[in-house]
Amino acid sequence: MPLNFSCTMCGRCCHGLRLPLGMAEARTWLREGGDVEIFCEAIPWPQEPPADDGVAQHKRKRSFPTASGTLPVRVTVSLLATFAGACPNLRSDMSCGIYERRPMACRIYPAEVNPFLSVDPLQKLCPPEAWETATVLQNDAGNWADETVADAVVRRRGADYSEADAKGRLCDLLGVTEAGLTNEGVVTHTPEPSQLLAALDVVLVEASNESFKPDWVLVSHRPNTLALLASAGANLLHAGDLADSGRRFIAFVEPGIYA
Repeated sequence: MPLNFSCTMCGRCCHGLRLPLGMAEARTWLREGGDVEIFCEAIPWPQEPPADDGVAQHKRKRSFPTASGTLPVRVTVSLLATFAGACPNLRSDMSCGIYERRPMACRIYPAEVNPFLSVDPLQKLCPPEAWETATVLQNDAGNWADETVADAVVRRRGADYSEADAKGRLCDLLGVTEAGLTNEGVVTHTPEPSQLLAALDVVLVEASNESFKPDWVLVSHRPNTLALLASAGANLLHAGDLADSGRRFIAFVEPGIYA
């Protein structure tokens, strides 16, 4: 059955967020005085998955290949605008001050970029009445009914894929080498805004085919996970041992949901 939705302008999705950004969007956000964090998660990748494994291929396209010790891994890097309280662009009437150039993630919400995730109203910030409208968000065939949403989903997913390698180069420039494990947690890095902006300026104007240094460190808070990865030859660090230097580990309470 179709999924109905209409924005009520409650402003809940504009408060206390980690807002996914493309690389150019992150540069703009920083230039306008905002804060951006880098989230890193890795998945062991000892061999290539079958071509018809859609979920694995989606993860592959969003990540870049490297290694942790002798263990081949793929690392997914996300750039997120972070703010406590209201978004700096939110007006008092709950309208957006940069509506015409708002990030793709804002245009998409509450739709999903991941083609293998269904929209779950219970996991969204929108009030119940937003889902009780006659306006269709997603039709019976699973397609987005709103052309703006559909276009934003395609563009955001395309950027995730096309920017994966560039984000690896960004991490090289910044000396970022720690990642959590997919479905277990992420390591967040908070470089100085000027340092991150300078690195983005470099990466966005340079084309490079260089490989990534095989020195990534996998971070976990689970002894069993650490023992298993150690047997596979990975470089490891317990989450509790992360130095307080702009890095921290955030565990998932369930796959994809930050604690």
